[in-house]
Amino acid sequence: MYDHSSDTDLRHLQLRLGGDLALRHLVEAELDVLPMPGGGRTLARWRVLAEVAAHDLSLVKLFEGHADALAIQAELGGASIAPAGARWATWCAEPPDARVMAEDEEGGGEDIRLSGTKAWCSGAAAVTHAVVSCWNRDGKPCLAMVEMDQPGVLVTGEGWHAVGMAASASVNVRFDRARARWLGQPGDYTQRPGFWQGGAGIAACWFGGAWGIARKVRGLMGRAPDAHRLAHLGAIDAALTPAAALLRETAAWIDCHPRDDASQVALRARLAVEQAANEVMSHAGRALGAGPLCRDPTFARAMADLPVFLRQSHAERDLAALGSLAAPDDGEGPDSWKL
Repeated sequence: MYDHSSDTDLRHLQLRLGGDLALRHLVEAELDVLPMPGGGRTLARWRVLAEVAAHDLSLVKLFEGHADALAIQAELGGASIAPAGARWATWCAEPPDARVMAEDEEGGGEDIRLSGTKAWCSGAAAVTHAVVSCWNRDGKPCLAMVEMDQPGVLVTGEGWHAVGMAASASVNVRFDRARARWLGQPGDYTQRPGFWQGGAGIAACWFGGAWGIARKVRGLMGRAPDAHRLAHLGAIDAALTPAAALLRETAAWIDCHPRDDASQVALRARLAVEQAANEVMSHAGRALGAGPLCRDPTFARAMADLPVFLRQSHAERDLAALGSLAAPDDGEGPDSWKL
């Protein structure tokens, strides 16, 4: 197991991130043993997510879901149904046309049965277990842990036709009285402190994707870049640097307030990183032209993947939510506006 807080171990991670990797490789190497959000080393956790994202955004989509599932189980005190080395997913999207219902087994207890379709199941064919949002018979939102390799679980090829993030394979999964176990109490998923802490961690993944593109731009500048390319590199620097600073500040706030509502700091970080990532992509394409987009598969894939991943943001809805938190007239505005 590695202490990911040190530069030495991040360099070790970089060495492991070579060639075509799968979630299985990261789990087998125990690179998924991350600090828990709000435990005093949140930034160390995010640095690992960003490094994996800079290597492969589809991979970090699965890796972050695995790490999030482990964190949710730790926070809610769930006794895991999986052996060591299991590959987890977190599937909690709730579109109106896909809902999973949970029924108690006869005799009660923690064992339940799941039925229905779960949409947006990233890595469904690659994971062994999943934390799934569902609804109990009283119509309350709940969480369940389910093993994938069992009768009553069907990983379909439906619901995913993306070019960007294609390798994340976020398909529909159908449950037909599949065995599962409750995790926590009704409402726990969104009410726990870790919900927004994890939401901020997604911004670290977005940042990593933009950072990977920026590194590629810098590497392709040539020995004597002209003023045009240098101007775009300067714009990339001006976008990434404050985003990184805000992520560091957000991680520190979460570690100092582990039980508090992190919605405001998480929304601010997510929206700032989204804006920075869009700036990086715009300047990357203008700096390098069509050549790398057509001839460099790693760069081309990152430039296709990141816009799709960023749409996990809720765009203007998130801006409105952040605005509502900043709107109360209680003085000079939020402390974050002050130097």
